[in-house]
Amino acid sequence: MDDLFKVAPTPPLAEALRPQNLDQVIGQSHLLGAGKPLRLAFESGRPHSMILWGPPGVGKTTLARLTANAFACEFIALSAVFSGVKDIRAAMEQAEQYLAQGKHTILFVDEIHRFNKAQQDALLPYAESGLVTFIGATTENPSFEVNSALLSRAQVYVLQSLTEDELKLLVTRAQSQVLAHLQFDPAAIDTLVGYADGDARRLLNLLEQTSSAAAGVGTTEITPEFIQNALTLNARRFDKGGDNFYDQISALHKSVRGSNPDAALYWLCRMLDGGADAKYLSRRIVRMAWEDIGIADPRAMQIANDAATTYERLGSPEGELALGQAVIYLAIAAKSNAGYNAFNQAMEFIKQDKSREVPVHLRNAPTKLMKELGYGHAYRYAHDEPEAYAAGETYLPDGIPDPHWYEPVPRGLEIKIADKLAHLRSLDAAAKKSKK
Repeated sequence: MDDLFKVAPTPPLAEALRPQNLDQVIGQSHLLGAGKPLRLAFESGRPHSMILWGPPGVGKTTLARLTANAFACEFIALSAVFSGVKDIRAAMEQAEQYLAQGKHTILFVDEIHRFNKAQQDALLPYAESGLVTFIGATTENPSFEVNSALLSRAQVYVLQSLTEDELKLLVTRAQSQVLAHLQFDPAAIDTLVGYADGDARRLLNLLEQTSSAAAGVGTTEITPEFIQNALTLNARRFDKGGDNFYDQISALHKSVRGSNPDAALYWLCRMLDGGADAKYLSRRIVRMAWEDIGIADPRAMQIANDAATTYERLGSPEGELALGQAVIYLAIAAKSNAGYNAFNQAMEFIKQDKSREVPVHLRNAPTKLMKELGYGHAYRYAHDEPEAYAAGETYLPDGIPDPHWYEPVPRGLEIKIADKLAHLRSLDAAAKKSKK
């Protein structure tokens, strides 16, 4: 009798619209289109272990569930955030029971990158034995986050953020199936799609919030203004410690190196808007000045350091302006990696070379014994030489020819530096010739 009074909970919109077959999936056409890898995998008649790698809200869980449906398998889902080895073993015991009933099991591990090595290793014997078909989902690069042993036993599929057109198609589906009572202004749909930022789940949650807000005030007309006033809109998708973060840092650095101030500003502001640590960004900007500009324009280093100091003093948002102007200057400055290359080459040489003695004429001689041993003998004091340069003098240990690690580029201040070095080398050549 009690069941008569129970009311079934209304599923969230994202769950109500979850695709029931591959043809209902929106997006991922590069994997699910005719003749594409995942479509062929579904058509093969046999499930295989896989890792679905992509940003949030692109269908990783949906595809895992569809795999179980397509192959008539039982579906066991674990979250790596809340599960451990004990949960894995319990899932395997359940899978053995299913097997005894003649049923195969799909084991789905969400956020597999959050499992440590021991937990990932615990999955191996069961995946190898065929007791379960393993499907992992991750937002992080599996090359770094998944054990090589587990990675070698699973096919990696890369999922992509949904396009604006695909998200609009999802809105149309939601309207036709659940939200037919609402009238969306086309600009309102554009607003929702923009805030969804390629994330289908986020779009559906925004639609659900919109529906609730509209019901609360008794309206069916949805405009951009209504959305702005009614919804709490979070920052764009941005994982402060994941691949998305480092991809955007890479894009900022490459934009500066490529002398494109607009692109550099775009990536800087994109990260600031997403909640990136501005202090970290300021450190990276200083690094860019030293790596990609160097001595070609020493002012770039000063401006980068001044911007970092300014941010420390002012904080957000005022200090962010200094970072923005710094990346503009770095982008338009003359570029040189000559110093960066010279340092790396010197370090590599030192690591591989033997420990060489300091030449005697370069050693300090503060004691009588050291002087008697010849320390500092025949050292030429550069300031007493013509042009303050001891032409022909050697400063490297014996046996090391001039390596020419630092080779100035024909840009910025390094043009003049190259001219000076060429002149000094000509003096060296003349000095050596005169000794013969």
